[in-house]
Formats: sequence, C-alpha cells, structure tokens
Amino acid sequence: MSTYRAGRRAGRPRRRSRWFLAGGLLAGSLVVGVAGAGGALAAGRDLPFLASGGAANLLRGEDAGREDGGNADREPAGDGAGRPDGSNGDGRDGGAREPERRDSGGERTHTPGTGRHPVVSVPCDAAKLVAALVQANAEGGASLRLASNCTYTLTQAFHQVDEYDGGIRDAREAADAAETPGDAEAPPHKPEDDKAGLPVVYQPITIDGDGAVIERDVHAEDFRFFTVRDGGELTLRNVELRNGRSKIEGGSVHVVHGATAVVERVTVTGSTSLSAEGGGGGIFNDGNMVVTDSTFVGNSAAGAAGKGGGLLNGGVLTLRGSQFHHNSANAYGGGLGNYRGAADVDTTTFAQNSAAQGGGLASFSARTKVLDTTVVGNTAQIGGGIANSDAVIVLRGMTIRDNTSTLKGGGISTVKGLLPIDDSVIAGNTTHGVGGGIYAEKSNVLVRGSDVAGNEAVGSASKGGGIYATAGQVSLYTSKVVRNGASVQPGGIFAQHARVRIDDESVIVENEPTNCAGNAAPVATCFR
Repeated sequence: MSTYRAGRRAGRPRRRSRWFLAGGLLAGSLVVGVAGAGGALAAGRDLPFLASGGAANLLRGEDAGREDGGNADREPAGDGAGRPDGSNGDGRDGGAREPERRDSGGERTHTPGTGRHPVVSVPCDAAKLVAALVQANAEGGASLRLASNCTYTLTQAFHQVDEYDGGIRDAREAADAAETPGDAEAPPHKPEDDKAGLPVVYQPITIDGDGAVIERDVHAEDFRFFTVRDGGELTLRNVELRNGRSKIEGGSVHVVHGATAVVERVTVTGSTSLSAEGGGGGIFNDGNMVVTDSTFVGNSAAGAAGKGGGLLNGGVLTLRGSQFHHNSANAYGGGLGNYRGAADVDTTTFAQNSAAQGGGLASFSARTKVLDTTVVGNTAQIGGGIANSDAVIVLRGMTIRDNTSTLKGGGISTVKGLLPIDDSVIAGNTTHGVGGGIYAEKSNVLVRGSDVAGNEAVGSASKGGGIYATAGQVSLYTSKVVRNGASVQPGGIFAQHARVRIDDESVIVENEPTNCAGNAAPVATCFR
C-alpha cells in the first residue's frame, strides 16, 4: 500500500515498540497487566511507550489499530527530533502548529486558548450592536466590524447588573483619601448616574468602525457610550463618537483604574461630562490608555470644577499624532487635563481650546512629557497655552504661539513646579496680567536652546513681557528673549525674589520698555 500523501513526504516506517510491565498499569478505570518483566529487563529492552506519553494516548484510544503506531498523519520527526531547542534539525520549528481555522464563509473562527476571536460583522442597527457586545462579553471577547459609514443612534441607556466589584477602585480611593484627606469628603457617585448606552466592557473587545458613527440621540437621557471595567480591554478604531453626555466622568468613554484602552483614528465630538469635580468631556482615563491619530472637537468638562475638556487622564496615557480643537473645561485643561497621572504626548496639536487654567493643556500634581507638539490660539485666565501646578512638565520641540491669558502666563504658567523647556519657540502670546510668554511662581524653569520672542503683557500695570518670575529660579542656556513688550518695565525678564541665571550664549535684546532694568535687584549679564 502506498504511503504517499499529497503535499507531504512519506513518513519513515516505524517499528512498533514492545513493552512489558511487571504487575499492572492503572489509569482511571483501565488496568493493563503484562507478566514477564524480569525477562524484558534482562534482555535490556527500554520502555519507550511511557517516555513518549503513550499511556495518555492509550487512554484516549488514539493509536489503537494503527500499523504505524499512530503517526500516519504526522510530519516525519526529522533527524533533529527531540533536540532541546525543539527544532527538527532542518531549520523548521519542531512545535506543532494548528492551521488557522475558517468557517464556510472564509471568516476566521475562534481558536481556543489563543486570545484570538472571530471577526463579527455588525449590521447597521443599534440594537444589533448592543447584542453583539453582550455576546462578546459572554464569550470572553470578540472583534467587531461595524457597517461602513453607518450611524448607530442610541436612544436610551443600556441597563444591566454591573458585575464590577469595586475592589481596585476602593483600594485606590482609600489610598487617595489617606494622601489627600479632603478627597474623602467628596460624596460618592450615585450608581444611577453612571450610565452607558452600550454594555460595559469586561473582556478584550476590538471594534473597527470602518467610518461608522455611534451617537446619542439628542432627546435621549444622559449616558456615555463605553465604560471599560477592571480587566476589560477596549480597542476602538475608525469610528466617530458623537454627543455623549455623562453626569459623572467621561462624556463618551470611561476607563477605570484596572482597565485598558487603545483608541486609533477616532473622532470624539460634542460630548460632555457634568461631573462637579471630575471631567473628561470626551474621555476619562483612570487606567492605561493609548490614543493615536485621533481628534477631539467641541467637548466640554462642564461641571463647576470640570477638568480635561477633551480628555482627562488620571492613569497612564500615551497620546500621539492627535488633534484637540474647541474643547473647554471650567477648571483646567481645556484640551487635555493630566491630574495625578502620567502622560506622554507627542506630535499633537492643541488649538482654540479654553479653560480657567491651561487653555490647551494642564498638568496638575502629575508627570507630563510633551514632545514636538503645537499649542496655538488657546485661552485661559492662567496659562493661556499650558498650565503646570505642583507637577513636572517636560516640553521639547514645542511651538507655543498666539495663546492668551487674562491674568498670568499668556503662553505658559507654572506654580510650584519643574519646567524644562528644550528646543522650543514661545512666541506671540499675550497676557492682560503678567508674564506674556512665561509666568513662573515658586518654580524651577530651565530654558535651553529656545526662543521667547514677541510676547506681550498688555494690562495697564503688566510686567514681564517675556518672562515673569516670582520666587524660584529661571535658568537660560543658549536661548533668546527678544522683542517682547510690557506696559511697565521690564519688558524682557521680571524677577522678584527669584534667581535668574543666564549663560554667555544667551541673548536678551530688543525688549520694551527695557530688557531687565526695573527689577529690584539687577539681573546679571542682562543690560538695560
């Protein structure tokens, strides 16, 4: 009989091993007894059946009746079979690989134990989107593809028993209360206020929108779209979230402390958080989130002390290649608010956003790093472009231009913070108070390889068109403070109870009415 199989080389014939056991082999309810073990051992025969896991095969009955010992459908072992590295000696991986499974329509099917899920197409029907998410949670996750360019309009919140036990959140809140006792006095959220239009995400779920829109009906009750609970993992791509509205944090999306989310090429627009002291008009992240190539437009943190009009971060955030336009917050962070979190921001634009502090973005009691980013045309009372308070914010490769403040820091404000600025331009910013370019209070400011140019302090008693520093320290290295103006001298650098260090490579010229003259104490190497 031929041993040829299409696409395979013929396997090497294998001699069936003979084996003997003294006594018996007990496995489950099966007992196999063979006598004469003494003779077998005397003959020097080994027991390959046990070494190769043959007992388990025997119990499963996989090899019964096969002339080749059960290997007729397997690839030949090759000369290197059994090597410690698992290779076959011919460059191939020795591990068995299960072929990708597909259904009759060609779609991938679930492979148990791998974390991969079938791609499920969701028709253009909001009820079917809800049903698909319910099923995804029940099955341990899913990948959903929305109907191309469809609008899924949600008319009511999805009501379900919340399986979230609060363990991680309760531990986090207890730690916060110990660190900041005043936080413990804040009233807890009412469960009835924590509503979402779609089922809570408890599992790894991917949604590819393919240009679709998910929106809240204009006459519907207040609810966001997505809540991601502890252990949940939401990946959201190529979709627009429109008109979300939450009585607590996260107008469109809320990611809790033990959850993760990836947001790619998503537009979040016209969404609102009404939280009195929280925020995140578009998104609130308290977990781990990556946002890339996304747009936040017209979102609002509308509570009395609302933070982060576009996005409020209290966890770990990576933000790249995104746009924040026309977002607002009543407290701070018109575009982005980073409060007691860690945020890395890269190649992003903040334009035409507004807040009481940090019109474009704000870092409060946080660690924030911002690279190669543009902050332009934002407004605030303090820190028209950027506000930093009791925090570290690192700025590199920045363009901070044409921002406006009514009180302090047309471009940047920092209070009790560390502010390194490298290879950046701070230009054309305006304040009606003090510090047209930079306002620094009890802070350490390092300006390296940067230009502070053409900023203005235009109020009747305004000082420090370029830099205004009170207490703390300002150090300039290979930088320029030029063509800034103020109503009252000095127009370049104003320093009150602050140390100013200027290296020999820095230039302070053409500021009006003076560069540094008018300070109570002279500023070394700064003339007129």
